[in-house]
Amino acid sequence: MQGCFACGNERIRPQAARDFGALSARSVRRVDVRRPFHPQRLYDFLHATGDAGRLLRSKGYFMGLKIFLGDRLVDEADAKISVFDHGLLYGDGVFEGIRVYSGRVFLHDEHLSRLYESARAIRLEIPLDQPRLKKAVEETVAANNIGDGYIRLVVTRGAGGLGLDIRKTSHPQIIVIADKISLYPPETYTNGMNLVTASTIRNHPGALSPRIKSLNYLNNILARIEGTDAGMVEALMLNHKGEVAECTGDNIFLIKQGVIKTPPPDAGILEGITRNAVIKLAREAGQPVLETALTRHDFYTADECFLTGTAAEVVPVVSLDGRPIGTGKPGPLTKTLIGRFHELTRK
Repeated sequence: MQGCFACGNERIRPQAARDFGALSARSVRRVDVRRPFHPQRLYDFLHATGDAGRLLRSKGYFMGLKIFLGDRLVDEADAKISVFDHGLLYGDGVFEGIRVYSGRVFLHDEHLSRLYESARAIRLEIPLDQPRLKKAVEETVAANNIGDGYIRLVVTRGAGGLGLDIRKTSHPQIIVIADKISLYPPETYTNGMNLVTASTIRNHPGALSPRIKSLNYLNNILARIEGTDAGMVEALMLNHKGEVAECTGDNIFLIKQGVIKTPPPDAGILEGITRNAVIKLAREAGQPVLETALTRHDFYTADECFLTGTAAEVVPVVSLDGRPIGTGKPGPLTKTLIGRFHELTRK
């Protein structure tokens, strides 16, 4: 927008530059405001000082995100759906999380294909065809000036009555949000992550297929609560047979004697897009990869372990249930795969 500064994914009005220097000394003591104003400094500052950020937001200095809703881009404040939407009332809908690197939507076609497969599995008709939806996602990224970021693409069943009958719903809603994301702190990738096994098991595939990326994530949330209660940022989930399935938001791999192993789709996992990309990278490098049933014992005795996910990317795991995996530090093959994945994101 003309006359506004672009900072990250937010546009800051020029008046913010003047008021930035007038904030209380208590609020700004972590930032040297004597240097010439630069929009990125203000953007970083606002993320570090919540009080100051709220002050400037209350004065209307920020223009919100542009959200794709239905069939057009709208201002964030105008991005609204009905309280009778079945996505809200029953978790009736599907979604995708997609990464953006250097302004390019990463593995875009793969994510859209999975979205349409999930929708078909629950008999949800997406109102836009795949080429038009792909264009809508790209338009949303461009409208929000996203270089490196994250997309949340949602399709709801649409508004209906207070009942389960999908025949009484209409106008499925498409929502595309493009924003910044930082799932885990940098030290997690350097030092590795600790996991705990949740008592909440993965949904039985005969009840609700985990291969459908639906809006109903309560199963994952309950397991994540167990993880956070234990002081962990992730938790491992088993399936109904007691085998390892996946984590609450990521797929899981182990490495034993140079062989990479991961649970297969029929273990009750979401077949991750990043998971498949890493498997392909490993095999192209001549590294053996097996999709096979695994137990916690396999992870307790593994040489290395890592997670994959769209938001997480590739994360080393160094312990499970208080037991160190391998040396208790990120392993060499895991580090190699992280490097190869980062190369892939920049191609």
